[in-house]
Amino acid sequence: MNEETRGVTPSGIRKIILEQSYRAHVGHIGSALSVADILSVLYGGVLRTGGDRADRDRFALSKGHAALALYAALHLRGDISRAQLDSFCGEGSKLGVHPESCLPGVDFSTGSLGHGLSMAAGAALAARLQGSSRRVFALLSDGECNEGSIWEAAMFAAHRRLSGLTAIVDLNGQQAFGYTRDVMDMTPMADRWRAFGWEAHETDGHDAVALRRLLSAAPAADGRPRAVIARTVFGKGVPFMENKIKWHYWPMSEDEFRQAMAAVGGAQ
Repeated sequence: MNEETRGVTPSGIRKIILEQSYRAHVGHIGSALSVADILSVLYGGVLRTGGDRADRDRFALSKGHAALALYAALHLRGDISRAQLDSFCGEGSKLGVHPESCLPGVDFSTGSLGHGLSMAAGAALAARLQGSSRRVFALLSDGECNEGSIWEAAMFAAHRRLSGLTAIVDLNGQQAFGYTRDVMDMTPMADRWRAFGWEAHETDGHDAVALRRLLSAAPAADGRPRAVIARTVFGKGVPFMENKIKWHYWPMSEDEFRQAMAAVGGAQ
């Protein structure tokens, strides 16, 4: 079943990101927009999910500041209600700027960058020890790969031959204080993961067919974990936000919100 059938579409995710960020007057918009296609593929059919089943797949949004994209996918899949979604960043809400595992559908609390891959590697090792077929996916940002803890986890996963683990790197080329190439250049990204013992692939992070093929592929026969380097556009879908550093933190004005919704096909 694909994401169109299940209603978890990139355009649907982007509309919710814009609506909720504007309502709550919260930023991190560009970071969430860049991963909409990735999450639509994951939650539209790649992830084997289903409540508390022991063998369901696990997902860690290591770039936790993109939580709105995750909440949008969970809502479109029917895991959280509209009322819950509309509580985003409200008093007493379980939907904060970063995801918390107290929310059904969220496996790991994340937001402190560099930790999500370690948790995902631990989950993948636990699956092996339990004899479970469940897979573990972690979505990272390219700026997050500046963190040394990412590479400690990468070494651990390769050493343990955790073939059930997939790291997806959202390569949008920027972070909070500048373009990644200027802060700490990580190119060529795929070669770095290969050097740490991973199977690594590069793809267009907005190409659903290519993403689904890579994320659904069988684990590597030689036991290597998999890294998918997804080249994306920061602020994808909203022209005036694309590749603009300010939209890492900046909230929208009313006029900007109307322009943004029109760009993604929302009626405003």
